[in-house]
Amino acid sequence: MKIELLRTYLPTETLGSFMVDGVCMWKSMELPDKKNAHNISCIPEGTYKVVKELSSNGHQYPHFRILNVPDRNGILIHKITYVKDLRGCIGVGKAFSDLNKDGVPDIIQSTIALQELYELMPERFDLIIRKK
Repeated sequence: MKIELLRTYLPTETLGSFMVDGVCMWKSMELPDKKNAHNISCIPEGTYKVVKELSSNGHQYPHFRILNVPDRNGILIHKITYVKDLRGCIGVGKAFSDLNKDGVPDIIQSTIALQELYELMPERFDLIIRKK
């Protein structure tokens, strides 16, 4: 199974498509590209090991941990709605929509997308992140 995240870089955020064997399955949202700066940038393009996890806060909230990100740690794939709520992680959803009418795309149906992603992906996999 080949898993890719194909990105489009915008000044306000980075939007992407999660591709599984060449088929777009989910959308992604990240911070804009600011050269991998902590808490304000998306992570660099590359190939990363990813592992499934469940939250330790008792909510059984599924997410994925991205390993070996250069000069970063704690990078997750998780549910999100607004880019302003990200701190360097990757948010996943089903589609983009301007929910708060501020002219910046938001992501919708994040919980559904994350559950689908969690059910489909193996315990560990490689994620290729590159420009669309």
